Amino acid sequence: MPEATVFDVQGREQGKVELPASIWGQEVNTSLLRASVLSHLAKLRRGTASTKTRAEVSGGGRKPWRQKGTGRARQGSIRSPLWRHGGIVFGPHPRDYGWDLPKAMRRRALISALSSKAKDGRVVVVDNITLERPRTRELRILLDNLGVRQSALLVTAQPDRNIVLSARNLPGVSVVTAQDIGVYDVMTHRHLVVTKDALSKLEEVLA
Repeated sequence: MPEATVFDVQGREQGKVELPASIWGQEVNTSLLRASVLSHLAKLRRGTASTKTRAEVSGGGRKPWRQKGTGRARQGSIRSPLWRHGGIVFGPHPRDYGWDLPKAMRRRALISALSSKAKDGRVVVVDNITLERPRTRELRILLDNLGVRQSALLVTAQPDRNIVLSARNLPGVSVVTAQDIGVYDVMTHRHLVVTKDALSKLEEVLA
């Protein structure tokens, strides 16, 4: 069964904690991870690009000139795609690019992501993170004490406004609750800093 060292806010070791193998010790499914990340990125696409068809551009309504006798090519409307300011053929229109994975696959993908971090030794468990007020400097010192000097995802059991505001100005540091954690969040951060309460919450979420 995988294990992780538990630290206090000063970076002192408090012992070991066993990580449930059903969540942290599974085989990493890279194909499923890729599908989950692509699904997340697809949902981030705004899909607001839009063009006007010949039915939507202004102008037209009458024939520009008579059919025969002018020496010019026959035309029926100035809104033709062949004309300047005419309609656009096969142009983009607002659409939703998002697509979903089945619930069981999303769960397996998240377990694969967590198992990947545990396998690489990137999981840091903290006894508790408590900030009396938003202080970016205090959170930076805490992460330094834990040996986390690169990107990190802080996982808490409940939403904590002080932690969120403190991490907002730290490059590469994000905060998420155990209920809302996703594959993209896990895979785009080098370290996973989890509170003990959040560990229990993750077991409930993924049970």
